[in-house]
Amino acid sequence: MWPVLQEQDEKFKIGCTFTESNLTVTHPNGARIQLFGADMKNFIRRLKGTKTPGAAIDEAQDFGSHLESLVDDVLTPTLTDYADSWLAITGTPGPVPMGYFYEITQQRKHGFSFHSWTLLENPYLPNAPEFIKDLKQKRQWEDDNPTLLREWRNQWVLDVESLLIKYKEDINAYTALEPLAYNYILGVDIGHKDSDALAVLAWSPQTPNIYLVEEMINAGQDISQLASQIKHLQEKYNVTKIVMDEGALGKKIAEEIRRRFHIPVQPADKMRKMENIALLNDYLRTSRFKAKAESRFAQDSYRVQIDWERSTPDRIVVKESFHSDIIDAVLYAFKESPAFTYQPEVLKPKWGTPAWAAQEITDLERKAEEHFNKQEDPENGFGLEDW
Repeated sequence: MWPVLQEQDEKFKIGCTFTESNLTVTHPNGARIQLFGADMKNFIRRLKGTKTPGAAIDEAQDFGSHLESLVDDVLTPTLTDYADSWLAITGTPGPVPMGYFYEITQQRKHGFSFHSWTLLENPYLPNAPEFIKDLKQKRQWEDDNPTLLREWRNQWVLDVESLLIKYKEDINAYTALEPLAYNYILGVDIGHKDSDALAVLAWSPQTPNIYLVEEMINAGQDISQLASQIKHLQEKYNVTKIVMDEGALGKKIAEEIRRRFHIPVQPADKMRKMENIALLNDYLRTSRFKAKAESRFAQDSYRVQIDWERSTPDRIVVKESFHSDIIDAVLYAFKESPAFTYQPEVLKPKWGTPAWAAQEITDLERKAEEHFNKQEDPENGFGLEDW
């Protein structure tokens, strides 16, 4: 929004003053517009205590479950000092028809007036039907394609194919771990502009399942605070391996954590990220990766979308409107999980039973075949088939 406001000021010669340090635009008459990032739960605290006659939430479909708290607990009190105050919530339908914004726009809840339009009603697009026709042909979409209905026709539909991470609550959610002996891996994603995210995964040689058991997401931390969180989780779970994003400044941070705090972090393997995502999605589809429904990972999986406009058959591009730090942390730990080597235990028949006797015969035949194949004479072609 910042460059948009600058463009409007220049276009209409308004004469605003732009203060980039706090993203405030001051008009010649003293009126002010201030921009905030509040798409993450811990960001909304900075809005408490402010007073304003009007507020707007843009791209509401990209907000998580904290949108309701942002409206009721934070923004509504900031508007109460003004009799004619207003609150606008705008956006397009999200890929999953659920949540506070869905309730406002589809179920007409929470007391908002409702206004909507589609691409066909855009007065600045001279030939919208032709645009949609070309788009359908380019993408090979039918009229009922979910992305077409959401992005261009303003309809709430389930659009699983637009989601990068295929988490489904009915098959991937869990409430408690199986009563087994577990090992733990910690994945750490360092946020330079975003948040630091830590994800603890549990695995056991007794099950093919991998569990996300704890996550921490915090913005604006220093190295000491980050190291303290890593140390806490390391001791809590007796973590056997810690992998950290060492890209950009991450390498210096990781080295500082190793030397100064004596925490044995290892560099995360960031190669072939899309292949790792495909493997994670396979675990999700087969119900082998578990995360609690209220976890940030589960919530973010409904928000990270594929940009089909920029993607090609051999290259998936992710939309830039939302980035999930916790999903990256999960991926780092997931790739290191030995659960991939799980083999179900083979139960042997009880000694002396008919099943045991049949198994003995099969084993003896297999061993005999292996023995005679080893005795094969390559020159004379002598082998088992000659017996």
